[in-house]
Parts: sequence; structure tokens; C-alpha cells
Amino acid sequence: MNPIVNNLFSINERIARAAERSNRTPDSIELVAVTKGRSVPEMEAVLSAGVTNIGENRVQEAQQKYAAVNSTLNVIPAREVCRWHLIGHLQRNKVKAALQMFSLIHSVDSLRLLAEIARRSEVLAQRIDVLIQVNTTRETSKYGLDAADLLTFMEDAQTYRTVNIVGLMTMGQLSASSEANRPAFALLRSLAEKVEAQQFPGVTMQYLSMGMTNDFEVAIEEGANLVRIGRAIFDPSP
Repeated sequence: MNPIVNNLFSINERIARAAERSNRTPDSIELVAVTKGRSVPEMEAVLSAGVTNIGENRVQEAQQKYAAVNSTLNVIPAREVCRWHLIGHLQRNKVKAALQMFSLIHSVDSLRLLAEIARRSEVLAQRIDVLIQVNTTRETSKYGLDAADLLTFMEDAQTYRTVNIVGLMTMGQLSASSEANRPAFALLRSLAEKVEAQQFPGVTMQYLSMGMTNDFEVAIEEGANLVRIGRAIFDPSP
């Protein structure tokens, strides 16, 4: 069996078991294959194996791959083949290019960025779905809002109605054990519940994007329905 296919089979089994432990169905969890640093043939192998969500960290790298996937699969736009997710930090000067490729931006972390996305969306006459990134580990090296500022941010975000806020995103500590990240994931779930209770117009908590190769099972147990996995898909199984 192709190693990528084999890895995906194992990951989907683990997702299913984690979903069952949290009293949810496996099909309620979406896998985002993180293709940062991966080749177009590797991406094609993932798409051929049935993955429908591709996650990229950088706009410039994604542009090259987006064009290549279009060319190779002879489908324009490439978002018809799969759903493209921007999971890395987005600079305001890259917003225009990002809106031409991505269906969901996971990493909105300031009102200035939200305002630029709204401005560009209005020019393009399109609405874009975004997640608000929260720094639930309070690491200075990470982007994201402070948890205490989230509700105020949501109130201020009401100004920008051309952007659909559809959930939250966070990252656990990369060096920590999966269990060590459980409080960070539980906090994001709690914040989503608080946002929902406020019933902000045009805001939904459809998605909780959290969990990567090292901790996606714990993230699912704490409510994640978008998990961002790269190494476990592409690297050889141990």
C-alpha cells in the first residue's frame, strides 16, 4: 500500500476512535492535510486518496502549488478539487492574494487584519469565511488574541459584515505532551461557548480548529472538528 494511503488510513482510524470517545460521529471531524514544504506530487497523492482539505502556512508557497494543481489536474479553480485553508499567519499585504485561493482563513488575530480582509472582500464582491486565532497557551512566540480580549474583539468585529466569522483556532505547545495541551483546547471550547451565548449577528462557532500530529486526538476529545495534520500523513510510519 502507498505509504501516504496507509498513514491516512491509520489517522482516520484514530480520528474515529477519538470522536467516539467524545460522543460524536467520525464524519463530524474534518482532516486538513498540512502541505507546507511538501511537493505537488505529494499533494496529488493526498487528493487521490480522498482528502478534500489542504492547509498551507504561507501565501507565496500556496500560490505556486495552487497554479501547479490547476495545471496538473486541468481544473480551474483548484478550490473545486479541494478546499484550501490558510493556517499560518497572514500579513495584511498578502490578503488580496489569499482571497483568490483560500476558502477558510484560520489565523485572523487582529482587527486591522480583519478590516483589510473585509475591504478586499468588498472590492472582490465576495464573502470569506474566517476563524479567529486565540493564544490559549499565552506563549509570546505565538500569534493570537488573548482569551480575555475575545468577546470585545467580537463586538468590534461587527463593523466588518463582509467577513463571516465561523469559529476559533488555537495551537498547543509544540514541545508538550498531548495531555499537557488539553487545558488549552478545553479553553478554546469554553470560549466558543461564551461567544455563542452572546449571539453576535453573523457570527457562528461552526468550527474549532485545533490539534496537530502530536495532539489531535486530545483536541478532538475537547471539541475540535478541524484537525491540521502534516507529518503523520507524509512521514514514514514509525
